[in-house]
Amino acid sequence: MPASPSERQRPFDSFQEFYPYYLREHSHRTNRRLHFAGSSLVLLCLWLLVNTRNPWWALMGLLCGYGFAWIGHFFFEKNRPATFRHPVYSFIGDWAMYRDLWLGRIKF
Repeated sequence: MPASPSERQRPFDSFQEFYPYYLREHSHRTNRRLHFAGSSLVLLCLWLLVNTRNPWWALMGLLCGYGFAWIGHFFFEKNRPATFRHPVYSFIGDWAMYRDLWLGRIKF
């Protein structure tokens, strides 16, 4: 069930309160898969940045992370990314969902 308009706009008191909302905004399986791919590529770009000291890998990491996620939201989930309204909690949520996908807590 997608988040209601009032839920999307209201402030959250904690990440624990935000995360269920975040997961509802990522209910489409393809969107979750695109987030997973983007996050994996971000980690690869970070590794390449550290090992090559080439700053272009930082830019590539941002493009991969946000590009894959935004494609998932705009074309599959058909909603606006939570990053626009809740940037810090959304960033934490991306990595919490990535962890939960790896651990099998969320269907991949």
